[in-house]
Amino acid sequence: MYTLIADSGSTKTDWRLAGPGGQLHQAQTEGYNPYYISEDDMAAGLRKHLQPQLMSLGVNTVQQVFFYGAGCANEEKCKTVSAAIRSVFRPDLVEVHSDMLGAARALCGRRAGIAAILGTGSNSCFYDGNQIVSARPSLGYVLGDEGSGAHLGKQLVRAFLYGDLPREAVFGTLRAG
Repeated sequence: MYTLIADSGSTKTDWRLAGPGGQLHQAQTEGYNPYYISEDDMAAGLRKHLQPQLMSLGVNTVQQVFFYGAGCANEEKCKTVSAAIRSVFRPDLVEVHSDMLGAARALCGRRAGIAAILGTGSNSCFYDGNQIVSARPSLGYVLGDEGSGAHLGKQLVRAFLYGDLPREAVFGTLRAG
């Protein structure tokens, strides 16, 4: 039996294929955030980018898919992703959850804890060992995402434009001669 597990953002998706006897393979494709990609476009992307990688391993059938992704926080968007996966792989089981739940499960397992995602955006939650019980809303890169790449980059550009960076930080140390 083959199981696919995905960690998907808007930019890229990291896939793990678990096979018989504990075999583990990895693949990477474009990102599949249902806020930015339609069901049909996601299915086409899976056929073009993931299916050939699986076929090169001799895998023609996947029985289970667990997809944890950005943009998968409501039922409608989860159904979009699930439908695209089902149309390509026809697995027996498809589960689609938020990337935050994926991070919490990966970090905490079945124990309660706090999990956070700091990447292009940022998010955090309290996880009870089974589900997210409390989460800070992501305000996006315009209003929030403190600590994210977008937030830190914006702070750096702002400091540069206001002239608040030391000269050496902008130009390096210039030496005569």
